[in-house]
Amino acid sequence: MKYQVGSAGRVVVARFEDKEDVIGNLTGIVEKEGIRAAAFYLLGGMRKGKIVVGPEKDEVPPTPIWRELGESHEVVGFGTIFYEGAEPKVHLHGAFGKRDSVKVGCLREKSETFLVLEAVIIEITGINAIREFDPVSGLTLLKL
Repeated sequence: MKYQVGSAGRVVVARFEDKEDVIGNLTGIVEKEGIRAAAFYLLGGMRKGKIVVGPEKDEVPPTPIWRELGESHEVVGFGTIFYEGAEPKVHLHGAFGKRDSVKVGCLREKSETFLVLEAVIIEITGINAIREFDPVSGLTLLKL
């Protein structure tokens, strides 16, 4: 295990409007505000998105199982944002529900807000974490 100890910095509260890009809005805020590391919460609705719901098999590198949110879903999520080079990279896991169906997964591609989505972004200061491509897993992972 590796870890660093930092502090909570600024807190940003945002409202994403209908059809806005969720990941694009998150990265846009951290770029505009000069935030280098953050944790965030999401609450509201999404109408589109592609999520990974696990690997096909427990092997490395993993082959992801993809699912699409093809219509509006309620969402609650938690994630982190760290930079890979000059770009902020979002890692978001969430629960996405519609009627009696609930999917839990990692949002990895473009998504759209349904009506409204609230975000609370908490800046993390005093650490030097980054995201870096890991050739063994084929994933961009946290590096401390």
